[in-house]
Amino acid sequence: MLLAVMGAGVFLAGLELMITAVALPAIVGNLAGWQRLREASWIINGYLLVYVVTMPLAGRLGDLWGVRRPFLAALALFTVGSALAGASQTLEQLIAARLVQAVGGGALVPLATAAAAHLFEGHARPRALGVVGALTFLGMAAGPFLGAAILDAAHPDAALARLGVAPGSAVEAFLTPSWRWIFYANVPVGIATLAIAWAASAGWDTPRRSGRVDLVGAALVAAALVGTLGALSLLGAQSSGGADSGPDPVAVAAGLAILAVVAIPLAVVHGLRTSDPFLDPGLFRRPAFASAALVSLLTGYGLATAIVGAAVFVDRVLYGGPDQQRLALGALAAATALGALVSGWALRALGLRAVTVAGLAASVVGLVVMAGWSPDTTVPAAAGALALFGLGFGLTVTPRSTAATEAVGIASYGAAASVVTVARMSGMAVGLAILTAYGSTTIDRLYDQVYATADAYKQFIPEALRDRPLHDGQVVAALEAWAAREAAQIMVGVFLLAAIVTAVALLPALLLGGRRRMLAVAGAPVPGQTP
Repeated sequence: MLLAVMGAGVFLAGLELMITAVALPAIVGNLAGWQRLREASWIINGYLLVYVVTMPLAGRLGDLWGVRRPFLAALALFTVGSALAGASQTLEQLIAARLVQAVGGGALVPLATAAAAHLFEGHARPRALGVVGALTFLGMAAGPFLGAAILDAAHPDAALARLGVAPGSAVEAFLTPSWRWIFYANVPVGIATLAIAWAASAGWDTPRRSGRVDLVGAALVAAALVGTLGALSLLGAQSSGGADSGPDPVAVAAGLAILAVVAIPLAVVHGLRTSDPFLDPGLFRRPAFASAALVSLLTGYGLATAIVGAAVFVDRVLYGGPDQQRLALGALAAATALGALVSGWALRALGLRAVTVAGLAASVVGLVVMAGWSPDTTVPAAAGALALFGLGFGLTVTPRSTAATEAVGIASYGAAASVVTVARMSGMAVGLAILTAYGSTTIDRLYDQVYATADAYKQFIPEALRDRPLHDGQVVAALEAWAAREAAQIMVGVFLLAAIVTAVALLPALLLGGRRRMLAVAGAPVPGQTP
């Protein structure tokens, strides 16, 4: 029962990371307007930053106070934040509500991982971690899929009209438009999970240890993460060109980069000199732990590229609708969850190293296949490549969590879980930043080519159509076909880079340990060794 509760919590946290991206255009149009797009992007960027910063703190508090109370508090915060986000009437209110959501969501994952590691021992522990990992990544990968389904199915305005609710009323303001239900849908699930968790965990908690929260270390780590991820999120931004247009994004990015450069070494030095630090750099002296964190970082990059790249490809190259997007992203979600579940059972027979290498190999092959996509690629073929990547990525989930927690010992399960998850989220942030920067730059270049002169568009369409005006239907169709081919070529480089980054993870994966180590961890006799 407790494992089911933990799984529900991490599913909600993972889901919220990606589901809002689908609704962002509707939210911007309703609350802000496209001239405030950069500000509106903090609906997602702010959530991601607070989510990542919260993880190490939550893992630390779980080690010091036990998992039960912090987990219940995190679930309550996430539920309250979801309700506030759905009810937001301005862009500023929504961003603030998302930050509340992020504090709860960021704490759920390391706390649930630590709880699973405490609840189960021996060979059952990797299987339990596999369940938590499967539901975490199923939520993340299913976010765009479920977001599109909710936006397509929810019609609160029509329902209110049938009930006789007057347009412009307070009730309508809080229930329409449909994007609000992406957040409201979390509320009943969160309340039910909180009630079950409260009852099922009565009389149970994880061991507590003496110590204190290193607030200086927490501030330094937070500054390092905010500086790094904030600077990456502004890659490719152009200078605003005037004092009246607000802060210059280039200057802001430079300031955040300087903050990261200063905070990272200070955080490391502080951690090495403090007896009980917020985030212990000494953990990385253990090869298995450092390798698990590095594998998590590199595979996170690949996951972000697969999710966002696939969504862009289906939408912009194949011009697929919601059904096609659900098929492609649903295949990725299901395969990721399946791989994470299978990995928990496969570890006993094959060991940490073999399962991780097999997963990385499948992921690399999937990304290479995706690099070969073209406008002629079918949606089922795209779904197959995504499923292969997702299966491989899922296989790496449990080995790295198991290696990290076993390397540090029972007193630091929460810290280990949070570091591995932060590494994965940081990799995703890097992937999203590079995709954004590369995509924005390329779009600007193509736009400039088409509109360089009044007749510039003619070089991109068949000669037979060059006597027609720009807005002629056949000219528009020809330019769309050209844009689709260009977008497919762009994705080749994006997916190949992700394949290379994922392949690099094979090197640290070799240090995770084999079957002999898994048997020793579980307390089973090691072949060739005297009991």
